[in-house]
Amino acid sequence: MSEAAGSLSHHFLPQHHFVESHALPIRAEPGRILDIVERLDVADDRLIAFFIALREAPGRLAARLGLRSAFASRSFGLSDFLPLGREGDREVCFGLAGRFWRADYGLDRPSDAPAFRTWSAPGSARLVIDFVAEPREDHVMLRTQTRVFCIDAEARRRFLPYWLLIRPVSGLIRRRLLAAIRRRAEGAATP
Repeated sequence: MSEAAGSLSHHFLPQHHFVESHALPIRAEPGRILDIVERLDVADDRLIAFFIALREAPGRLAARLGLRSAFASRSFGLSDFLPLGREGDREVCFGLAGRFWRADYGLDRPSDAPAFRTWSAPGSARLVIDFVAEPREDHVMLRTQTRVFCIDAEARRRFLPYWLLIRPVSGLIRRRLLAAIRRRAEGAATP
């Protein structure tokens, strides 16, 4: 899927250590679909919101107990991702950098897409999630792929158990996001 050398995800993350992909057919125009993707709010799905709250519970408890925590008052969501770019009606791509395995997500904040592309803080990882709209004869296949590159061996060692723990839920979240996009895209005329 977005492995092609000309894709945004490949541009921002040419190599990766971990990958997860999902796809769903949608009967709507590619541009409309990607417009909806850019406005997604994971809090709109109660099950996704529950899983995020569960993931954040240890960090929020630490903050309530007065322990060090970097949690904001709001929950983690797609707004925490850095928009990396959009290629017309074909692809939209987002990035995240940090130490995701930490209770508070350990997010770093590269200033822009070029800074993200070269981000190499020791002990951290870069994550790219893309959505690609592939027109077919009677529908558009919307594909999403999450790729993670660990900057060094230490980051890889720390990320692996986290990945094994969250991957099943991550997959469920991606499938639910795709289903929500399809409902909106195939529904009313305005996203």
